[in-house]
Amino acid sequence: MMSPNRVSEDRGTPPQHFRHTPFQIIHIVANFMRIWSIYSMYRYFLQTGASVVLFLFACLAPASILFLILQKPWKGRPLSNAQVVPSIINGGITALYLVLWGKGLKSCGPVRAILAEYSGAVLGVLSAVLYGRRGHLWKKIGGLIAMLASLYLLSEGWATATHSPFSWEDRDDSEVKTEPVLGLRKMLVPIIAGILSALRRVIARRVSIKNQLKRRLHALTIASATCFMFPIAMWDMIIGSSSESDSNTKLPFSAWAFLSTILFGNIVIFYADSIAEERLHMVFSSPRHLAAAGACIIIMEKVYKMDFSLTGFTICCLILGFGIYEATSLEHNRKDSIRNSDLSNGEFDNQILMSPLPT
Repeated sequence: MMSPNRVSEDRGTPPQHFRHTPFQIIHIVANFMRIWSIYSMYRYFLQTGASVVLFLFACLAPASILFLILQKPWKGRPLSNAQVVPSIINGGITALYLVLWGKGLKSCGPVRAILAEYSGAVLGVLSAVLYGRRGHLWKKIGGLIAMLASLYLLSEGWATATHSPFSWEDRDDSEVKTEPVLGLRKMLVPIIAGILSALRRVIARRVSIKNQLKRRLHALTIASATCFMFPIAMWDMIIGSSSESDSNTKLPFSAWAFLSTILFGNIVIFYADSIAEERLHMVFSSPRHLAAAGACIIIMEKVYKMDFSLTGFTICCLILGFGIYEATSLEHNRKDSIRNSDLSNGEFDNQILMSPLPT
């Protein structure tokens, strides 16, 4: 028989959903601001023709300084070589990811560049091959096929009103700038960037599972990425400055483009994703994360009056979300079993869920 005190405690405890609501709001707002910074960056590239590498380096350098000031990796428990060396290597991967993703943003547009980041879920197929069972392998292969189909439809312009097969949607040709059909080959750059982004998150989780230590190591990773990107940016500036007719070497200043990329594109989104992973148990390459990003993209496409097809975009997101879910199906089953056992013991909030190759 349950005691009256236990009943009163159960009545006074808020449900799990309401306790997570503030963290969900923080995550959605942070993603909205990050996507807003991406659209401002894209417009900045179109209007100025500035160098992608120089712009990203100019944003990454102050972001790395802020991370070092906030986290102070030199204080506290000394970091071992087994933690520092992988973090430095991860900085090189991060620098390569940023360069490729920036190139993909400039050539493919924000919708394709943002959704291509979720292609990192293909590591879930590798996880099934290395750690999973044969019964789950076919589900992951099916998820991989669905993701490739979604990215192919995006490359063919299904998310644009100009090339979408859903011609009943109204659009104003006088205000909307049409986007060309790219083809899957040109989508390879942001797709590879998305896989590199997932790889750097996997390495960060492998180095440390403790949240505070993970943040200290992330400061080292961003500082390392800045150092790796420095010679690339200098080379881009030197080669570009040798050509007088090349206007891409200019780096005009735009306060919102720079500040939003530094704050929301680098710093705020890192802490928001950390909160989502720790409190909401939601990794980047997940259908829930994709749903939040998709809603933000729809708002930005309407605000910036882009060449956008809501129906085509929704279909691409649904196919991509289904592919991500199937590609990470083994991790879903493991998390559900851990969640059920931990909820019965009241220890769910203190657990850090680890999958073989999370993305």
